[in-house]
Amino acid sequence: MTPDSGYPIYSGLIPGELARRIERGSRMLAACSLCPRLCGIDRRRGEHGFCKGGFLPRVSSFGPHFGEEACLVGTKGSGTIFFTGCNLQCCFCQNYEISHYLQGKETTAAELAATMLRLEQLGCHNINLVTPTQFTPQIVEAIAVAAGQGLSLPIVYNCGGYEALETLRLLEGMVDIYMPDFKFWNEGSAVRYCGARDYPEAARVAIREMHRQVGDLEIRGGLARRGLLVRHLVMPGLVEEAKAIFGFLAGEISKDTFVNVMDQYRPCYRADRFPEIGRRLTGGQFEEALELAAAAGLTRIYS
Repeated sequence: MTPDSGYPIYSGLIPGELARRIERGSRMLAACSLCPRLCGIDRRRGEHGFCKGGFLPRVSSFGPHFGEEACLVGTKGSGTIFFTGCNLQCCFCQNYEISHYLQGKETTAAELAATMLRLEQLGCHNINLVTPTQFTPQIVEAIAVAAGQGLSLPIVYNCGGYEALETLRLLEGMVDIYMPDFKFWNEGSAVRYCGARDYPEAARVAIREMHRQVGDLEIRGGLARRGLLVRHLVMPGLVEEAKAIFGFLAGEISKDTFVNVMDQYRPCYRADRFPEIGRRLTGGQFEEALELAAAAGLTRIYS
């Protein structure tokens, strides 16, 4: 990708603005308001909230990843950094060793910046922050440090969709590609599977804001450059929720929203405690979901 003015997007932020973002993020950690759970604990003192995140970011692993969407993977992989903990704690999480059991180690902002630069040296096409919400202020600081040392890759914010508006605005002008999940449409499902009644509304607000910041996904030369990419994991018995989600994306965001309709669901972690999702998809549910996405008017459906 040929370098140009304003790309990646954080190249346009002046040092003074980056310093202000870091300070804003620190204040948010003092009475944690990073996500809609609003735990209010002092993360700067090492207190832990629902997400299990303390002050220092915890990283499980990093490296070139070839299992993401083709426009992120390219030929040399997406430079993923997997953070531990999660503000959703879904009962069916496929990465529960990381999200629930915190397999990983603490790292400083400087070390995180060095990781980003290492991924660039390895030839990765982007920096893909996986489950980053609970460490957003520390990530902002790391991006500022890495940018000052020459980082020139776009930032992918790969999250669960349960985001606070203030946190997203902290990231404005720093994230090139937002990649949220949109998991549930109904409050009942959100309560049952992740204990977050307000998830559906929070996800709608977050996705509107993400689209306002970066617009529809732009792809050049086969690589995602900037924009919104939404993922929806089709789950057993929840196809009607998929229909509502697709309708929202087509009607209130954009018919050109890039949507990855995923069929990778398998019952993991504690899903067997919920018989209705303690199984794989059956009866053509995934194919039905794809048809519903097209019927909603979405024009960029990836599966």
